Amino acid sequence: MKYRSYAFVSALLLATAAQAESVDETIDAAADGHVNISNVAGSIEVAGWSKNSVEVTGDIGENVEELVLERDGDVVTVKVKVPKRSKSRISSDIVVRVPKDSSIDVSGVSADIDVEDVNGEQDLHTVSGDVTTTAVAGVSANSVSGDVSVDGSGIRSEVRANSYSGDVEVSGVLGEVTAEAVSVDVWVDAGEIERMTVETVNGDLDITLELASGGRMTLSTVNGDVDVEFEGSVSAEFDISSFNGDIDNCFGPAPKRTSKYAPGLELEFTEGGGNGSVTISTMNGDIDFCK
Repeated sequence: MKYRSYAFVSALLLATAAQAESVDETIDAAADGHVNISNVAGSIEVAGWSKNSVEVTGDIGENVEELVLERDGDVVTVKVKVPKRSKSRISSDIVVRVPKDSSIDVSGVSADIDVEDVNGEQDLHTVSGDVTTTAVAGVSANSVSGDVSVDGSGIRSEVRANSYSGDVEVSGVLGEVTAEAVSVDVWVDAGEIERMTVETVNGDLDITLELASGGRMTLSTVNGDVDVEFEGSVSAEFDISSFNGDIDNCFGPAPKRTSKYAPGLELEFTEGGGNGSVTISTMNGDIDFCK
């Protein structure tokens, strides 16, 4: 009985080893070059470091053709190459270390993407995986059916975060934020914002920010509530509307009916010097905004 148990464990270990191949490869890279990374299934972790090289470690699936690691000028390509018709045993988990001032383009299909300590611009996109990163320069983070999370670094940046059926979270970002979603909630806890556009079809918007002087913010949803909290002083022209929902605020003015025959409410007023603008609209939902 013990012999059979040992034999079973040994066979399982051999099978597991056969399904994945460990990789550990390195290539020289420019200190502020560009790195393209693609992996169809599994996970992609990208980390910036002080070396002028790109290192790839991890495990690649049994049916993966090869790991491509090559350099052309200031561009390094990392690609987990899989057969065109193969759908099984291609899952690969890779960790890619890049010069910290690199810009990166990372793509996956059924793959999670996690980025840290990369100072250059980031273009991150996957289909059925989560995306997590920190924004230092410009960041575009996109997933079709996964969560998207972007943290700020205390430096002004431009952030675009999109998901169709996963939650979108942006926190600690300064500068510009654009977030789009379809059937999910969007949560933004930002610092000083110059431009913000947040849109969703079926989901709530929960926003906290400090509106910069002359800053502009546009929030809209079709079916969802909007909750906004302003930090610091506010100087802006407000244009607020809800077709089927309440409008509450702590700035003072009360909303008015758009028509005595329709349920819509609207509210327009100027706060402070009015050198910025705040536009909030929903078709079916409540709007609540306060200092």
